[in-house]
Amino acid sequence: MNIITIKKLSVISILGLGFAIIMMIAGCKASQMVSNKSGAQLWAENCQRCHNTPSPTTYSPDQWETVGLHMQSRSLITEDERTKIVGFLKQQ
Repeated sequence: MNIITIKKLSVISILGLGFAIIMMIAGCKASQMVSNKSGAQLWAENCQRCHNTPSPTTYSPDQWETVGLHMQSRSLITEDERTKIVGFLKQQ
């Protein structure tokens, strides 16, 4: 390898590392934003964007657990988001 190729590889490596760091920081900020939201907020933002959600009293607490697991896989919400949403629905 010549010097120019090594310099190009170094620059590409540094840029790739910088991009990875930026993405990691952005992911942490997004995660922190979710952790600050209530179950009611997450329910409104995630569930109601696809369909009209049923009343919280439509299902029993055990049924909400099952619905929450099913919808977590369909809507790609995190376990923390699912826990908050189901906790909100069970309290209603």
